Amino acid sequence: MGIAARLDDLGKGAWIALMVLAFFIHWPLGLAVLAFLIWSGRMGCWKHEYAGRWHSNGNGHGHDWASHWFGNRRPASSGNRAFDEYRAETLRRLEEEQKEFKEFLTRLRFAKDKAEFDEFLAERRRRSQGPDAPPA
Repeated sequence: MGIAARLDDLGKGAWIALMVLAFFIHWPLGLAVLAFLIWSGRMGCWKHEYAGRWHSNGNGHGHDWASHWFGNRRPASSGNRAFDEYRAETLRRLEEEQKEFKEFLTRLRFAKDKAEFDEFLAERRRRSQGPDAPPA
């Protein structure tokens, strides 16, 4: 049985103790142990079932903090069917409202960008007509 397997049997505390000891001996050794722990996923607190959603929330829009923390998954049954149906309907409604709000923000940003661009074009036309031209 290898050292890693023995430390796995002892739990996370053994890995943490090894890392601290390695830092005391020589700091690059401690960094190596820390890098190994992160890379191997041995510290379960760094592994999330839905961690991939942080980088892509399923619709290609990158970081979505709500998906990262709440996981975009349905919670387990509470044992009360009426409550579960109410919760499912409420979550569905909230997801729909979130989608509508995101679409609203997209339209609002587009309108703002268009207004700024139109103002830029108008100012450019005024400058090209010369200083004596009346405002349009």
